[in-house]
Amino acid sequence: MQKIVLIAVCSAMAAALHAQNQSFEKYEQAIPGSPVKFEMVPVKAGSFKMGSKISKQADEQPEHEVTLSAFWMGAKEVTHDEFALYLNDETYAENSDVDAITRPSRPYIEMTLGMGKEGGFPANSMKQHGAIMYCKWLYEKTSIFYRLPTEAEWEYACRAGSTTLYPFGNDSSQLKNYAWYAANSGDRYQKAGLKKPNAWGLYDMLGNVQEWVLDQYSADAYAKSAKNVADPVNTPTSKHPLVVRGGDYNDPASALTSANREASDLIWNRRDPQIPKSKWWNADAPFVGFRLVRPVKQPTKEEAEKFFETYLSL
Repeated sequence: MQKIVLIAVCSAMAAALHAQNQSFEKYEQAIPGSPVKFEMVPVKAGSFKMGSKISKQADEQPEHEVTLSAFWMGAKEVTHDEFALYLNDETYAENSDVDAITRPSRPYIEMTLGMGKEGGFPANSMKQHGAIMYCKWLYEKTSIFYRLPTEAEWEYACRAGSTTLYPFGNDSSQLKNYAWYAANSGDRYQKAGLKKPNAWGLYDMLGNVQEWVLDQYSADAYAKSAKNVADPVNTPTSKHPLVVRGGDYNDPASALTSANREASDLIWNRRDPQIPKSKWWNADAPFVGFRLVRPVKQPTKEEAEKFFETYLSL
């Protein structure tokens, strides 16, 4: 009798595992109350060597082993079409510290600088605060926990199994096929998804707009990293500097490698006349945007609330 029960339990576990594996695939997420959708790509759990042993940049060294849990990542950068739904949602107070979710105050200049808005152009110029508040808004709309990637998740997904300078190899002359950067962008960002994706189906990981991640920037972060660390994140304790990844439409090929790191800069908001300066917008950073991650292991409601409290209280 015990043997029969054990077999039944094992069969049920196997069926559940099979169903879980079957469901871990690419999907489209609709934003309730709108016709807007975005695509999420599965990124399997695994290990990789983060950083670069051949780079001349000290903050990319030493190369070190990292192990990551499975997650989905946005196939493309978050677009203006998506972000505008949050920006225009009048069910939330504007720029209020009272409500659980607030929406940004209107920027005092046109943040796209005429480069493009509706129709698939990447959302731009928001601070990390604005990007994470969008994630919180989306969590309430969909009941699914979305967030920014950690720096390690971003590089793992960008590399897509590669160990070379770029996801496609070491030949920078091929970059034009995968990225909008200084050599081909015409000094402006372009619609998301027009170039070739990497091997895992992710578009514009390099170039177009730089992408916020969750980590505090530290030049010696890798030197201090433990060996074979799992799911690392350098949780911020201050607003500056934070990490952006991927390079942008104005950058040279050398700034678009998989391992390249950049720290946020206060100069990105030097023209903001407000005192204190906006916590939502970077008036001088049309080259900064973001993309989403959905962890396979979803946090509890309490864990999600703690996450947003930690990042939005900076």
